[in-house]
Amino acid sequence: MNYRTFGRTGWQVSEIGYGMWGLAGWTGSDKAEVLRALQRSVELGCNFFDTAWGYAEGVSEQILGQLLKDNADKKLYAATKIPPKNRVWPSRADFSIDDVFPPDYIVEYTERSMKNLGVEQIDLMQFHVWEDAWAERDEWKEVIEQLTKAGKVAAWGVSVNRWEPDNCLNTLRTGLIDGVQVIYNIFDQNPEDNLFPLCRELNIGVIARVPFDEGTLTGTFTKETTFPADDWRSTYFVPENLNSSVDHADALKPLVPQGMTMPELALRFILANSDVATTIPGMRQIRNVEANCAASDGNALPASLLEELKGHRWDRTPTEWSQ
Repeated sequence: MNYRTFGRTGWQVSEIGYGMWGLAGWTGSDKAEVLRALQRSVELGCNFFDTAWGYAEGVSEQILGQLLKDNADKKLYAATKIPPKNRVWPSRADFSIDDVFPPDYIVEYTERSMKNLGVEQIDLMQFHVWEDAWAERDEWKEVIEQLTKAGKVAAWGVSVNRWEPDNCLNTLRTGLIDGVQVIYNIFDQNPEDNLFPLCRELNIGVIARVPFDEGTLTGTFTKETTFPADDWRSTYFVPENLNSSVDHADALKPLVPQGMTMPELALRFILANSDVATTIPGMRQIRNVEANCAASDGNALPASLLEELKGHRWDRTPTEWSQ
């Protein structure tokens, strides 16, 4: 496993982190298998774990807390998120921060997460949704400074809404944000335009989420793929989205080098960008942990292939199903 510096925090985080959303809202999760997969990731050098209270109302945080306890001799970085008070993901431009992240609520959920994780200080506390219009409000700034001063949070971050990488730029310029989590993958390359250069300038750590485009970049979907009604993907991969996603994935398949899988190509594309500190694939099985961690071996994709992959950029805008 290779490590990168997480912005101005100075943390040395594993290039391949661990996204823990898969414990809730997705079918096929087996808790015992997930626990074994988490431990295997630690053995392979993974030290950055991203969870949220919103993943099964604290259950995912509690599982991470158990992992931290089981590996008390190692430094594992725990990143979590405050859910929006109105429980709407993503937020919308007409939302007021008073209804989404009022000050007392920020304190309440910071303390809930501390309890779930079993820690006295959260490494990275993130806002699970965000609107850049909120950058001008002082209330959230004052409360996060208080929580930092009290030693309850080491660093703060924002998780940017899907396909809105620029919806945080003024917030980053406040100087109070240490990390930004954004969708970045072979299809979603638009963070390179404005967000990444600003993060470079301000020395802000970048977490690349959704490396496989919610599964599209595994290359396993077809236009007949369906999901159970209780799986959130059943409402995300509506026919319009599924058909386009499969078409884009199929167009990419000829570029996958011999002996490499599409998921490996997807991860290596992200790791080729030095602006990214870590990427957080969701991993529920040991074989996926081993395959994904193996991508952090320092072997870069050829420049010619990276140039071809640039041509597979797919600019999308939020819709009623983009969640």
